[in-house]
Amino acid sequence: MDSKGVVQIMMESFGADLIEQLRRNLGDAFQAVSGENLDWGALLVQVLGQLLVSVIYLGVFLGVYLILIAAIRLGLGERRTKTPLYIQMRSGLRYLAGLGALVVILAQFGVSPEVLKAMARAGFMVLGFYVVWVVFRRLIKEGTSRYRMDPSIRQLVENLFAVIAATLAVVTVLAQFGFDVVSIIAGLGIVGIAVGFAAQSTLSNFIAGITLLIERPFRIGDWVTINGQEGKVVKIALRTTWLRTRDNIFTMIPNDSVASTDIINYSAEGVTRLNIPVGIAYKESAKAAREVLMPVLLAHPEVLQGAGMEPRVLLKSLGDSSVNLEVKVWITPDNLDVRPRIMADILEQMKEALDAAGIEIPFPHLQLLIDDAKGLKPVLEPFYRLRG
Repeated sequence: MDSKGVVQIMMESFGADLIEQLRRNLGDAFQAVSGENLDWGALLVQVLGQLLVSVIYLGVFLGVYLILIAAIRLGLGERRTKTPLYIQMRSGLRYLAGLGALVVILAQFGVSPEVLKAMARAGFMVLGFYVVWVVFRRLIKEGTSRYRMDPSIRQLVENLFAVIAATLAVVTVLAQFGFDVVSIIAGLGIVGIAVGFAAQSTLSNFIAGITLLIERPFRIGDWVTINGQEGKVVKIALRTTWLRTRDNIFTMIPNDSVASTDIINYSAEGVTRLNIPVGIAYKESAKAAREVLMPVLLAHPEVLQGAGMEPRVLLKSLGDSSVNLEVKVWITPDNLDVRPRIMADILEQMKEALDAAGIEIPFPHLQLLIDDAKGLKPVLEPFYRLRG
């Protein structure tokens, strides 16, 4: 059955009786336009009567709704009227009152009982799906809170269940009005397969996003390096992961790339260690340099000094032009955003301390020794005279 036929059946089953009723009520008005006699009084009384009855029905259902709400408020108490349970109950009663008023008003306009029954069944089924959704959402919230699951996982499960519930609700409602649900589902399946082939990259990112939310190699707020990009995780979506760099630039990385590359998480274990290289001249004492640098590190306000996190100055290697020391300090996860600034600050204070202590910080230099090789002496002789 094509879409045009479906629409035609829906209009015939749902609106034909209503249109016929309106045609009977207003038929005399068209006769008056053509010059025939019309009992304006009777027409006006009929129209006003139907409107009055509709208003009365609305008032009755509104009154019942208000009475039930007042009874619920009285039973729960004033303090519980702001809870989600009360708000959901109020929404459900409002929905039932509106559904009942709609069915009764349409009935007085002559809509067939079959259509009214279908509307009532569809309305109650929609309400049932809503109740199931509310209960399931409550269970998901309590489960994620109890097991300390990532909020992104809860949001993912809620979204998936919402899509499934909405799809089932639409199919069920269409079935009440005589639609061929099997054909609709088959058509949607074919469309889904076609979309799947056309959007393989999007589906790959979607599946990778679900994997990331389950495995949780990082969380929102962690400082990470992903695919060569370093920044703070600000959002984990189903298709992309968002990073904010120190320059306040947002980088969106496809989840497929995130799942297939190396990830460095600086926030996973809490505190982070900074390794800062420092070089001194060979004539200087490493012990003396350590005694000069340690007070600088201990006095820095952003360097941790707890057990196992004491600042250290170690001899790392003997370089070509310097004795290479390495300063090791720990900082909190909150300071990862300003890690370069902390390193620059420590370097500046260490240089000032070394300069004040007279400890030389060398720079790379090359010493060239030239012998009196044959052929070079005439060229170098003026230089020797100047030195002499």
